[in-house]
Amino acid sequence: MENETIKKIADFLVEAEKEKKEVPRITAEYPDLSVEEAYAIQEELVNIRLGQGHRMIGPKMGLTSHAKMKQLNVDEPIYGYIFDYMVTDENVLHVNELIHPKVEAEIAFILSSDLEGPDVTTEDVLASTEYVVPALEVIDSRYQNFQFTLPDVIADNASSSRVFFGSVMKKPDEMELDLVGVTLAINGELRDLGASAAVLDHPANSVAMLANMLSRKGKKLKAGQVILTGGITGAQLLSQGDLVSAKWDGLGTVEFKVEQ
Repeated sequence: MENETIKKIADFLVEAEKEKKEVPRITAEYPDLSVEEAYAIQEELVNIRLGQGHRMIGPKMGLTSHAKMKQLNVDEPIYGYIFDYMVTDENVLHVNELIHPKVEAEIAFILSSDLEGPDVTTEDVLASTEYVVPALEVIDSRYQNFQFTLPDVIADNASSSRVFFGSVMKKPDEMELDLVGVTLAINGELRDLGASAAVLDHPANSVAMLANMLSRKGKKLKAGQVILTGGITGAQLLSQGDLVSAKWDGLGTVEFKVEQ
């Protein structure tokens, strides 16, 4: 795919997010779009955001359950990036800024030192992690009806949209990170629950895999970055007026209200 086409598609997706309008998936026009080309589009999208003055908070992982990977016939997750405008300090999600948001509960890692592949291990990740924190990630695909192929979602920055971080911070050796139970409720009704082992058997495995994936492009995870490791619960569709509440064993509760 030519650079001009890559830039055109990235501009198209950035504009869709800005205008809050769903668009046809990229593969409807480019059915042979490869994963490599999709990441090239994502990189261009990231460059556009950086050029607009936004600051990168860190990367995020998606498709981190074995079931999802089997369903899509892939042998590794995907990644995207979280920017400063996606993080809010107030406990309100403004639904009029989004298209069709969904929420899922995760664990985020905050690094104290760089991690560079290709041979990063789970132990390396734990040794390089300053804190873990609870996070509610709001994903919002720019595609019509949330329908897409693997290259489509990669190009669309893995549906990155908004993130709410909790206030409890724990050292990784203060808890069994593969045994963290999570409940996700909307309007007081339990919508989903899960355990952190759903994320590649251990959320630190997700960070290690990400570091090794990035090393193929000469990139690394950097100290101070906040890394979303993938959904522990399934993604739940949100509507105006919803009150979202998630609770993590040992990591407290994160809540927000969905408003106009």
